[in-house]
Amino acid sequence: QVQLVESGGGLVQPGGSLRLSCTASGSRFALYPIYWYRQAPGKQREWVTTINSSGSTYYADSVKGRFTFSRDNAKNTVYLQMNSLKPEDTAVYYCKSQGAWGQGTQVTVSS
Repeated sequence: QVQLVESGGGLVQPGGSLRLSCTASGSRFALYPIYWYRQAPGKQREWVTTINSSGSTYYADSVKGRFTFSRDNAKNTVYLQMNSLKPEDTAVYYCKSQGAWGQGTQVTVSS
């Protein structure tokens, strides 16, 4: 089963930026879509964005225009560039692929 490891979370002020990474094990990484989800305290996990095997991307309305999802198949890694961050973006961010979840990385947006 694929294993996913997220990194790049942290504390940032409103309006700031962070770049999350998710690196996958295995040689079939390029064949599958990758997803980012997030879960804020006391809320259900929600879908954020998808990148498919051809590189097409899809975004939740709440992040459209602020987040950019990209993939580097040679490195088995995807990147989530998050700009103009808002306090409501605070959550644990998880990547998902082939039915597997990463362990999550905390993003906190606060002054």
